[in-house]
Amino acid sequence: MPASLEELRKAISEARSVLMAKPNVTATGIGYKTTNGKKTSELSIICSVEVKRPRARLRSAEIVPATISGVPTDVFPTGPMRVLQDRTGRYRPAPGGVSIGHYAISAGTFGGLVTKNGVRYILSNNHVMANSNDASPGDSILQPGPADGGSWTNDEIARLSEFVPIVFEQNGDAGRGCRLAATAAGFLNFLAAIAGSRTRLRTYTVQTGTNKVDCAIAEPVSPGEVTNEIIELGSLNSTVEGELDMEVRKSGRTTGLSSGVIQQVDVTARVSFGADRVAVFEDQLMAGPMAQGGDSGSLVTDTQNNAVGLLFAGSSTTTIINRIQNVFSQLGVTLR
Repeated sequence: MPASLEELRKAISEARSVLMAKPNVTATGIGYKTTNGKKTSELSIICSVEVKRPRARLRSAEIVPATISGVPTDVFPTGPMRVLQDRTGRYRPAPGGVSIGHYAISAGTFGGLVTKNGVRYILSNNHVMANSNDASPGDSILQPGPADGGSWTNDEIARLSEFVPIVFEQNGDAGRGCRLAATAAGFLNFLAAIAGSRTRLRTYTVQTGTNKVDCAIAEPVSPGEVTNEIIELGSLNSTVEGELDMEVRKSGRTTGLSSGVIQQVDVTARVSFGADRVAVFEDQLMAGPMAQGGDSGSLVTDTQNNAVGLLFAGSSTTTIINRIQNVFSQLGVTLR
């Protein structure tokens, strides 16, 4: 017979001090047991741990018993629990999920750390750390970003190393050929109007090349100034392919920890970068609303802390995410 809530309260009251004394246990409470990644209707004593390790790697004193006074238990990984500081503040060492930015922009999000040729780098968006193609390697990256009070003299945390250029649609007024096409179309439309025809010609912009990523890396000025943790997520385990209906999470500068579900894959999207600059991105993931301005650059993970993608755009109803495989491939980086 399932235990009642009162029975669980009595059991946890008697066992709490013993459970909290176990290494790695950060919290105890009452909730529904999770089996094979799905919540069940069975009430249990839940022990939160920083990292969930295989039973074979634990000493006997570290193991949470399967039952306590006949009441089932469950172990839930939460990562380290910290006071939730303002993500727009100055952090040293700086974790993923906080404010960062090229000295000439406003602010975005420090996604996390990646490795290339044995060197650790900060990963974020091109438009966050490379000023949408307008930066140069060696430029200062500030933490917090300029919009959050970061200054070139006091808050430089890294220097831009490299970025994948964004291919923007050609502006119709930028080239002589485009101006001639627009003039010709206008003249022919004028003649059509005189002749009483309702047919009209339109000119279109053409994007030469495709985009799959909006990403950049920067080398910390000192390895000790950054940490491999992401606020409220902890450290990443591996990478996985984003799939339909996958539950995902992100830790960002503006909206903190938020979650969503991948609603579309193989997405092609036209994204505005402001100042009449638009770029088309292919092979994207689309989730529901889980970010706002300033969250760009956040790493998106599954519920097991595997990296799924790099958040870079969205609307009031959607979030657009670069596939992490495309990001790592084009930058030549790995998690470790």
